Amino acid sequence: MNRVEAIRERLTASLAPVRLEIVDDSRKHAGHASAGGGGHFNVTIVSTAFSGKGPVQRHRMVYDALAELMQQNEVHALSIQARTPDEN
Repeated sequence: MNRVEAIRERLTASLAPVRLEIVDDSRKHAGHASAGGGGHFNVTIVSTAFSGKGPVQRHRMVYDALAELMQQNEVHALSIQARTPDEN
């Protein structure tokens, strides 16, 4: 399973998004010494799970879902756009 598929699987299982876009921007960071092989990703996720939550809480929810991938250095950098369906 590639990194994008792994991210998609974990976010779908944890947050049941109605919309999920994942862009792998790793190529833009080739040679980035501190990346240590981990990828750079942009995630746009729309989920009812974010209702009533502020931006920091939403980002924590995404990070919690991806914690294992981040600990394994599969994900080095993550840009997150997390919204509810009403904000979409």
